[in-house]
Amino acid sequence: MHLRYTYRVYPTAPQRVALARTFGCVRTVFNDAVAARRRAHAEGLPFPSTAELDKRLITEAKRTPERMWLAGVSTVPLQQALRDCHSAYRNFFDSLKRKRVGARVGPPRFKRRSHRQAARYTRNGFSLRSNGRLFVAKVGELKVAWSRELPSAPSSVTVVKTPTGKYYASFVVVVDADTDLLEPLPDAASETGIDLGLKSFAVLRGGKAIESPKFFRKMERKLKKAQREFCRKEKGSANRAKARIKVARAHEDIRNRRDDFLHKQVKMIVAENQGIFVEDLNVKGLARGRGAKSVHDAALGRFLTLLESKAVRTGRTFVKVDRCFPSTQLCSACSSLTGPKGLEGLKVREWACGCGAVHDRDGNAELNIRREGRRLARDHTVAAGQAETVNACGQDVRPGVPGGSGSPRKGQKQEPTRTLTAHAAS
Repeated sequence: MHLRYTYRVYPTAPQRVALARTFGCVRTVFNDAVAARRRAHAEGLPFPSTAELDKRLITEAKRTPERMWLAGVSTVPLQQALRDCHSAYRNFFDSLKRKRVGARVGPPRFKRRSHRQAARYTRNGFSLRSNGRLFVAKVGELKVAWSRELPSAPSSVTVVKTPTGKYYASFVVVVDADTDLLEPLPDAASETGIDLGLKSFAVLRGGKAIESPKFFRKMERKLKKAQREFCRKEKGSANRAKARIKVARAHEDIRNRRDDFLHKQVKMIVAENQGIFVEDLNVKGLARGRGAKSVHDAALGRFLTLLESKAVRTGRTFVKVDRCFPSTQLCSACSSLTGPKGLEGLKVREWACGCGAVHDRDGNAELNIRREGRRLARDHTVAAGQAETVNACGQDVRPGVPGGSGSPRKGQKQEPTRTLTAHAAS
């Protein structure tokens, strides 16, 4: 299993100059590779291979007056830039051919100087010294703020400069699959469904609600002010560069607060529950409708990704219930579809069923998700440390209940429910 560990680094003034030179060369080689492939496509020629681009854009370019300054940096990050360009085009074509799972991927674009800058080094381009410093080829020994030890020797490191001017070193290490396994918990007392939303970020077992922090909404006024100041500065001036950094710092502050919140919630949920059942939300679809800004602010997709990764690594059972499952409309007492429906139903927070049961909207949805996830986990348990894809769309949610995972809406594509199960070693 590959994991990434990121640490803050503090380069000296000469090292910052060397890193700026490296970032510029990496950006130039990547942009030249994109331009070469665009030119080949416009002329109807086959795309040049990575080896051909390596020879043309690095080896031969160093001998020309226009690109002779490429010799002043290490060759390793320049070669990795070409491989990144090749991977970007491969993902683009796989996406066009429907070979790549997930959202459609566009073609690679030119890199900009004001955005995030990065240079990746393989093992022959860096080393960890005994004094705790990170040696990078043709840059020197960088001071690293080690917040924790690396579990194993890193296979690569990426030196990153953020738009705010901060430097980070991101290491890729290989660890055993059972390194982070937790002790198993009693299933009867440690299972929870998770109903995600905007009013409350998440509702867990027993009606426990996690309030939505709304980081972007709280800092939106500050961000607007910084953006207005940036727009009023003259292009190319030093004041405009300072204003740009101010805007970037506001975005960075929002992102850091959100990431800290998400990681803490994921750690809490995984530590307290052996079984975790969530709804497979169409986050991209929600982000295009009403309340799109709030959906982006909540970062529901990133939360589900972090939760799934952490649950599998620590030996918890993680189940995604099909998005067609009517968790809100289904009465948890009599299994009838009498709950709120449509856009008008979003305003309904409590509702009464014909059987006499009165439900809290989110608490009822959590209970239904937990029951359905438990059923899927019971029916599709897999071997330790493995993952299995199961299809719940062809099965009824409850006997005699229409509109469940076995009854997708008209014109809606059926999507599988994934069950990821990992058991701790006894």
